[in-house]
Amino acid sequence: MLTIFSTPKPFVGRIDVIQRNAIRSWQRLHPDAQIILVGDDKGTAEICAELGVEHIKDVKRNEHGTKYLKSVYYQAEERARHRTLCHVNCDIVLMSDFWSAVQRVAWSGDRFLMAGRRWDVDIDGPLDFERADWEAELRDLAVHTNKQRPPQWIDYFVFRRGLYSGKLPEFLIGRPGWDNWLLWYPQSVGVPVVDASKVVLAVHQNHDYSYHPDGEEGVWHGAEAQHNYVLLKTKGGYETLAGASHVMHERELKRNYRGILARRWTKLVASLYRIWFGMLDVTRPFRTVLGLRSRADRLTRLRFLVLAIATGLLLWWAWSIRRGQV
Repeated sequence: MLTIFSTPKPFVGRIDVIQRNAIRSWQRLHPDAQIILVGDDKGTAEICAELGVEHIKDVKRNEHGTKYLKSVYYQAEERARHRTLCHVNCDIVLMSDFWSAVQRVAWSGDRFLMAGRRWDVDIDGPLDFERADWEAELRDLAVHTNKQRPPQWIDYFVFRRGLYSGKLPEFLIGRPGWDNWLLWYPQSVGVPVVDASKVVLAVHQNHDYSYHPDGEEGVWHGAEAQHNYVLLKTKGGYETLAGASHVMHERELKRNYRGILARRWTKLVASLYRIWFGMLDVTRPFRTVLGLRSRADRLTRLRFLVLAIATGLLLWWAWSIRRGQV
């Protein structure tokens, strides 16, 4: 069976509708699925009572009231009734294909992380879960919208109890970076990471960033985002689903040999960024004095782009030769 936990935003306005849709979809996965909401944000206690889900009220927050990831994870794991846990964002609708994927990966072994890409969809109001065809209609809407996010966007994580115990840095939830670390850590200790994007259609209900005082800019580039970026660099590494060790297909799990190339490519790009931006830092005073800074920056970015594309093509060609495709 499965324990699902999430950290909702305040149940206000459109976010209230979005989060209710998500929670009610999880309740339909299996009668014995345990659902836990973590935090004391506005309306959370009332929703837990109304929908009959469990509530962990107290969670460690920073001075701005943002939740710490490890406080959420450790408390959810302590409360969990099942060995398999799922952390999912509270705007994600999950369907029967997700439950099937969880069963398959759970049968594959005792150590794993399963994650997947999401599909962005505009949903105007409450979903009618009493309709027998609600899944089919939602799936059709997502496919026709055709907005599946790239591999660095991860909104659900399925894993065995204990995988992250005592290992999580002081990441802040709702800011970037922690999800990429959650993908990096298992592979760093030899635990398979399974990309279920081919078989699980996870629907993300589109919303704005009005919950942050500085909006989208604050979420992605504010002081709390920088806090997470520093932890990502100093406490582990950055990973995406492109580097997953396995990919789930309709009939089987397959080794993701392209993942090796993807991980090397990620490291190469990171190294190139460090080199180029290091050069920019060193030469900035001289370029400013000479009035060349703006033009030089543009040229540097162009050169970096050309170099990155050329390097990527070279690596792809070498990989194709090795695989006998060229």
